[in-house]
Amino acid sequence: MPDERARLQAELERQRESAVLNRPSRDEAQAAVRTLIRWAGDDPDREGLLATPDRVVRSYEEFFAGYGEEPIEVLSRTFEEIAGYDEIVLLRDIPFESHCEHHMVPIIGKAHVAYLPNRRVVGISKLARVVEIYARRLQIQEKMTAQIANTILTVLEPRGVAVVIEATHECMTTRGIHRPGVGMVTSQMLGVFRDDPSTRREFLALIGRPA
Repeated sequence: MPDERARLQAELERQRESAVLNRPSRDEAQAAVRTLIRWAGDDPDREGLLATPDRVVRSYEEFFAGYGEEPIEVLSRTFEEIAGYDEIVLLRDIPFESHCEHHMVPIIGKAHVAYLPNRRVVGISKLARVVEIYARRLQIQEKMTAQIANTILTVLEPRGVAVVIEATHECMTTRGIHRPGVGMVTSQMLGVFRDDPSTRREFLALIGRPA
């Protein structure tokens, strides 16, 4: 899968370079926040809002830090001394915070990530880092689920990858249809998790979901 890895790396680098070239200055970002405050009907020059543009921009640097990080690099250090281990490696209940790319409001949830190793494994913290990198971008849950699974498959070349994400979307709970308490579940099964029903059932049982 070296060609696919190179393609993915090139695409991620292209996206990162484009974002850097088109990124406005901090002053421009703060001016945009001031405009939104005025559009909402308030005065950005009143005492309580004077520092808000700076706070919002600093918050965005944290919320969207994933654009400046490379998931392939995170997974690049692997370990081959695994004593023949060839069963499921699962990291479950990984908490994440993301933002809906349609309304720029929070998506709050947890991810379950598993793979069946093929001669090598990666540190489990790296799986959580990959989730965080993709979460800290403007997202839809379906795309994020596929990005995590495809990146792990491309870089680690395991026999299979399974990703399940459970989340609530504030674009649905705090606006529009106003349905609090509704959760969304997405899954991506690749390799043996897609082809072998028993392996898929084992994974779902490990994360407490019915097959």
